[in-house]
Amino acid sequence: MRPTIRDVAQQAGVSIATVSRALRDSGSVRQDTRARVLEAAEQLQFTPSRLGRQLAERRHAANGIVFPDLSGPYYAEVVLGYEAVASERERSVLILSTHGRAAAPAMVEDLATRCDGMVIMGRTVADEVVERLVARGMPVVLLARPPIGEVDSVNADNRGSAVLLGRHVLERGARRITFVGDPDASPDVAERWAGVREAASDVRGVDLGVLPSDGFGEDAGAAVAREALRHGEDELPDAFVCANDELALGLMAELGGPGTGVPDRVMVTGWDDVMAARYAGLTTVRQPMRALGGTAARLLDELVTGTRTAPRHELLPTELVIRTSTAPTTK
Repeated sequence: MRPTIRDVAQQAGVSIATVSRALRDSGSVRQDTRARVLEAAEQLQFTPSRLGRQLAERRHAANGIVFPDLSGPYYAEVVLGYEAVASERERSVLILSTHGRAAAPAMVEDLATRCDGMVIMGRTVADEVVERLVARGMPVVLLARPPIGEVDSVNADNRGSAVLLGRHVLERGARRITFVGDPDASPDVAERWAGVREAASDVRGVDLGVLPSDGFGEDAGAAVAREALRHGEDELPDAFVCANDELALGLMAELGGPGTGVPDRVMVTGWDDVMAARYAGLTTVRQPMRALGGTAARLLDELVTGTRTAPRHELLPTELVIRTSTAPTTK
């Protein structure tokens, strides 16, 4: 009869969960205990199965990740980073996109019944929902969202690079600056807007305003440009500072007519440094999109496996990338 993980646990004098962790070498088992488990497994000629480990530990072997949306290159890159790390740890990934639905809290709580832990990105659900899940013992990591108490979090440095970006366009002569994007729609965008405001506060005579967009895609950026042009070329700002690259790329495509081009008439900046931004010559801020997803997956795995209990708050660096969309104006 083929030996089971229960047989190994009995011979080694440990729990079934300890056997599983020792065989995975998760780092949470003392070396002498792990040696005893490995010796028992060898004596019994036990070969663990993935399914057996999951059942023994009463785990789903699945992690959840909650996004506000899934469209666009930013979310795709975050998913790729998250999935790569989860796969290394033999975890499947359950993805939920809330799209601002009123039923988002119920959807997230339902996902919690089908996974061992979850990453919650942005303002997908209220803090109360996160706190309720954590109180029930659900491992949670917040992504691109301000920390909540001792809940793990992973963020990119938005404000610091936004200050540098704001100073850059000011140094290029911009005095009328329009920030494109809704700071109330995303914690990341709110921090970017705060950073640009901070930069502008150091210079006298700056006219700085916000123009909320209907979403963050290229179509929304194009719509912003059309509305701005409707008021006449003289009403264009010196610079459009966009909340992300997609908005900036859509806006640049519309500002391509004679006298309204970029950067001859108006400067444009983005955020993320997606591949299309590089070909378009877009000044932007490069953030480690895959690293955001991968770091969140690693932190979550530590919580699920019990290898760490102290909270972690990771802030990943970003980098200002200057390209031709902010070359000195000729007017």
